[in-house]
Amino acid sequence: MALKVKVYSDYVCPFCFLAEQPLEEAVKGKDVEVEWMPYELRPSPTSTLRPEDNYLQTTWAQSVYPMAEKMGIDITLPDVSPQPHTHLAFEGFQYAKENGKAELYNERMLKAFFQEGQDIGNTEVLTKLAGEIGLNENEYREALVSRKYKKTHQQALEHAYEEADITAVPTFVIGETKLAGIHSKETIEQVIEEELKKQKPKVLFEGMACGIDGFC
Repeated sequence: MALKVKVYSDYVCPFCFLAEQPLEEAVKGKDVEVEWMPYELRPSPTSTLRPEDNYLQTTWAQSVYPMAEKMGIDITLPDVSPQPHTHLAFEGFQYAKENGKAELYNERMLKAFFQEGQDIGNTEVLTKLAGEIGLNENEYREALVSRKYKKTHQQALEHAYEEADITAVPTFVIGETKLAGIHSKETIEQVIEEELKKQKPKVLFEGMACGIDGFC
């Protein structure tokens, strides 16, 4: 059975974007099932961040940009001000998930915001992005306008906040191990290997048995 890896992230979290690369490299070729889990850092009506704030610019200058440069990832502080709430983007994620494009959708949302500076809180922008990954634009737009997935998204948030007790993103739940923040490919691989070992049943050779080599 594949090892489950749950990734809790928000589309306006730069570290969630940077964490994609080491995770992708770590799970490659392994019996692992990755599931993306919604998490809103600043759910409406909480005020969101503004790129012109000194605090945000300092954080990017001291933490985000140096890390991105070291990892070889292109990222830019979006000039969308204030930054968008992400509930609509996540409701759209539920539609994408139903249509088998959850991973592609997440990648597109993060790149659109952190590499292209697009307003992922705008319905028309979201609809265009959904169409770019092969989703039906009319169905997608209608899902956002009607708030078809509002309840589903709220249930996902309740799970993240209350059941999973997630307090920061990105957070990876790998089997029984929880990792918060960005981690190297090697660290993630080590945890995956440890968790995969836990899944293997222990066999006690206490009685007479025949081996697969044909000898008894």
